[in-house]
Amino acid sequence: MSLFKKIFGSNEREIRKLQPLVDEINSWETAARKLSDGDLKNKTIIFKDRLKKGETLEDILPEAFAMVREAASRVIKERHFDVQLLGGIVLHQGKITEMKTGEGKTLTSTLPIYLNALSGLGAHVVTVNDYLAKRDCNWMGSIFNFLGISTACIIHDASYLYEPKIIDTEEVSVEMQNLKPITRKEAYAADITYGTNNEFGFDYLRDNMVQTASQMTQREFNFAIVDEVDSILIDEARTPLIISAPDSESTKLYQQFAQLVPRLKEGEDFDVDEKMKAVTIKEKGISKIENWLGVGNIYETGKINYVHHLEQALKAQIIFQRDRDYVVKDGEVIIVDDFTGRLMPGRRYSEGLHQAIEAKEGVEVQKESRTLATITFQNYFRLYRKLSGMTGTALTSAEEFFKVYGIEVMEIPTNKPMVRYDLPDVIYKTEKGKFEAIAQKIKETSQKGQPLLVGTIAIEKSEYLSALLTRQGVAHEILNAKNHEKEAQIIARAGQSGSVTIATNMAGRGTDIKLGEGVRELGGLLVVGTERHEARRIDNQLRGRSGRQGDPGASQFYVSLEDELMRRFGGDKLKSMMDSLGLPEDQPIQNSIISRSIESAQAKIEGFNFDIRKHILEYDDVMNKQREVIYKKRREILGSADMKSVMLHQIKEEIEKVVSLHSAGDEGQWNVIEMSENFNAILNSSNPEIRKKIETIRDDKKWNLSEKITEVNQHLFELAKLAYNKKEQEISAGQMRIIERAVMLQTIDLNWMNHLDETDYLREGIGLRGYGQHDPLIEYKREAFDLFSNLMENVRSSVTRTIFRITLGVPAQESSQRRLALKYKGAEEVEQFSSSAKASADKGAEGKSSPIINKDKVGRNDPCPCGAKKEDGTPKKYKHCCGK
Repeated sequence: MSLFKKIFGSNEREIRKLQPLVDEINSWETAARKLSDGDLKNKTIIFKDRLKKGETLEDILPEAFAMVREAASRVIKERHFDVQLLGGIVLHQGKITEMKTGEGKTLTSTLPIYLNALSGLGAHVVTVNDYLAKRDCNWMGSIFNFLGISTACIIHDASYLYEPKIIDTEEVSVEMQNLKPITRKEAYAADITYGTNNEFGFDYLRDNMVQTASQMTQREFNFAIVDEVDSILIDEARTPLIISAPDSESTKLYQQFAQLVPRLKEGEDFDVDEKMKAVTIKEKGISKIENWLGVGNIYETGKINYVHHLEQALKAQIIFQRDRDYVVKDGEVIIVDDFTGRLMPGRRYSEGLHQAIEAKEGVEVQKESRTLATITFQNYFRLYRKLSGMTGTALTSAEEFFKVYGIEVMEIPTNKPMVRYDLPDVIYKTEKGKFEAIAQKIKETSQKGQPLLVGTIAIEKSEYLSALLTRQGVAHEILNAKNHEKEAQIIARAGQSGSVTIATNMAGRGTDIKLGEGVRELGGLLVVGTERHEARRIDNQLRGRSGRQGDPGASQFYVSLEDELMRRFGGDKLKSMMDSLGLPEDQPIQNSIISRSIESAQAKIEGFNFDIRKHILEYDDVMNKQREVIYKKRREILGSADMKSVMLHQIKEEIEKVVSLHSAGDEGQWNVIEMSENFNAILNSSNPEIRKKIETIRDDKKWNLSEKITEVNQHLFELAKLAYNKKEQEISAGQMRIIERAVMLQTIDLNWMNHLDETDYLREGIGLRGYGQHDPLIEYKREAFDLFSNLMENVRSSVTRTIFRITLGVPAQESSQRRLALKYKGAEEVEQFSSSAKASADKGAEGKSSPIINKDKVGRNDPCPCGAKKEDGTPKKYKHCCGK
C-alpha cells in the first residue's frame, strides 16, 4: 500500500461507507418490479412533489435510483449492477468516478442525471463529440422518456428533442427518427440536455452577446456530468473557447478616418483638453464628418461605431505624437514608456487607439479579426453548482482535479475481476525496426484468428503502419478520428475473429468492443501500442479497450529510442549503450525496469503540463473576475425594463469627474472654461450661461470650497436631468428605454472587445518583467486591474456623451442588430458561424461596418427636398428645414 493510502485511507474504505446505501436501493427492487408502467412514470410526479415539500435529493435517492434501474430493465433490457449503483452515488455527490472500459459508464450516469433533473433546474451531460451527444440522447433518452422526463441534445448545427418513434436496438447507431428538431432555447429548457463541451461553452458566450433577454438560451448552471472528464477538463484545458469576428471593414474605417480627421480645424471643429488628454468634437466638426462620409447622422441608432472611430482618430491625430508617445520602426507602431523613455514592443494602446495610430502613420493596421468573447473550459465548468465526471482513467490526475476544480476522484471496482495481461514494453533502437516488428506481430497474431487493436498517437504513424501491412497482405481497417459515428461502428466490430484495426488513441472513444464468437478461447483482444503517449491516462485508455467485463485480453507497447518521449528523457544514453553492445535495430529489449523508467518520465511530463495549465489558470482567473463583472452588468441591463435611473446615475458620476478634475486647488485655480466646455460637450450643447453660473457659485462667499463643489455638481446635474427629460419627450419614453439599453450594451460590448485585445497584449509581454525581479503574475494583476478600471470609466464616459446625441433616424428596434460572420475557435476546430446557433445567435453583437450610403432616405445634412434656400441662395439643409 502506498504512503498516501496508509495516511489517508484507501479507496476501498470509502466504497464500504457507501454499501449501506446500495443495500437500501436494492431493497426497493421488489416493489419497483410490481409497479405498472403508468405507476412507474407517476413516481416522477411524486418525487417532484416530495422535493417541493422540503425533502432533499438525498432523501429520495434510494427509491429514485431503484425506479431508474427498473425502467432501464424494461426499456433497453439492461439492469444496473451494484457497482454501477456505487458509481451513480459518487457522481451525485459531485465527484469523479473512475470506471474501467466496458463497465457501463453511460448507463451508470442515468441514475444521478434522473435524480438531479427532478429539481427542475436542468441537468447537463457533456460528451466529447456530436455523435456521442446524439447517440446517448437517443439511447438513454428512452429510459428518461419512460419515466416522464424530457431529454434533448445540442450539436454544432442543430438541437433535438427525444421523441420515441422506433426502438433503439443497437447502441452504436443513432435513430434520427427519434430526434425532433427544436430551437436551442427549447433544448436547454428540457429536463436533461446532452451536448459537447464546445457547444455548451459557446452558447454561454453567445448568451452574453445578445441584445435582448429573450434571445438568451441557457438556464442557470445546476448540475453537469462530464463524460471522458480527463479529456475535457485536462487535455483540452489549455485551449480557450474564442468567438471572433472579421475586422476588415473596421480596418478600412480606421484608414478612412485617418484621412478625414486632418481636414478638421482646432477651435472651429473640435476643442482640445490637454489635462484630460481628450478631444471634444463640435457640432460643426460632426457635420463635416457626416458630409464626407455620406452617412447622415452618425449618432443615430446603429451607427455608434462611427463615433468610436472618430474619437480614436482624433486622439491619434491630436493627442499622440510620433517620437514622443510612440515610434514607427520596421512598419510597426511601438509605444514609448512615459517614465523611462524605453520602447515597449508587444504592447498596444487599448480601445482601438493603436489601430488609429497605425492608420495615421500609414503602416499596416493590425488585427484582422477581433475577439468578441472568450473563456477557458476550466472557468466555464466552475460555473456549475455541482460538477461531476466519469472516465476510465482519472487517478493519475487526481491532484489536478482536486486543486483546480475541487473534485475528488473515486475508483469504482469492476463488476467482474480484471483478467487482462499488461505485458512489459518492447524497446527497439530505431523507429523503423519497431514498426517492422509490429507489422510482423500483427501478421502472426491475425493468422491465428485473434483480433488486434493497434493504437497510434498520430495520423501519419497510422498511415505508415497501414502501408507496411498492405505490403504484407494483411487486411485491416484504419481510423483517424474524422467520422465519429462510422468509426464507432467499426470499433464496435474490432473484437471479431481475425480483425485488425489501426486507430489513433482517441478514435471511437466511448464505444465498447465486444468479443466475437470463439475469440475468448484465442486469448481475447490484443491491444498493441505503437508509442507511449506523454500522458499515462491516454495509454491506460488504450489498454482498457481490452479485458472488458472480465473478458480475457492482453496489451503491450512497442517503443523505439527515436520516439519523442524517449528522446526527451534519456533515450540517447540507452541508444549509445545498445550501439556499443552491437545490437541490431530489429533486436528488442524487454525489461520491466525500462518500462518503469518510461512511466516515471511520463509522470514528470504530466507534472510539467499540470504546472503549465495551473499557470494559465492563474492568469485567466484575473480575466474571469472581470468577465463576471461585465456579464453581470449585461444581464442587469437585459433584465431591466427601465434604465433611466442607471443612465442618470452614470451622467451624475461623469459630471462629478469633470468638476473634480477642473476644481483642483483653491477657487482661484479652478478652470471654469474647461469645466463648462466639458459639460456642454456631454449635453451636446453650447450654453454660455453654464460658465457664468459656475463662476457665480465659485465667487459666492457664503459657501466654503467643499460646499461650492457640491453646489456646482448639483446645479450641473439638474441641468443634465432637464436635458435628458427633453430628449425623452422628443423621441418618446418607449423609444428612449430601447435606446438606453442599446447604447449601454453596444458601448459595453465594444469596449470589452478592445479590453480583451489589450489584456492579450499585456499577457504576451508580461513574462519579461521577471528579468527585472518582479513577479509577472502580480504585475499582470496590477496592470489588468488598471486596464479594467479604465474600461469601466470609458464605458461610462462613452454612454453619457452618446445618449444626448442620439436621434431617431429609423424606428429603434432591439432586434435590428446586423449579424456578424462569427468564427468559433474551440478545443478541436475552428468553425464558421452557420445554422448551428441560429436559435441562439441571430442576435450577435453589433458588427463593424463599412460606410453606409443613404440612397432612399434624406440625410440630415443633405439639401432639403422641398427646395428651400438660405439668404445667400445656397440650399437649406434637411435638418434645418423640413427635418426639424
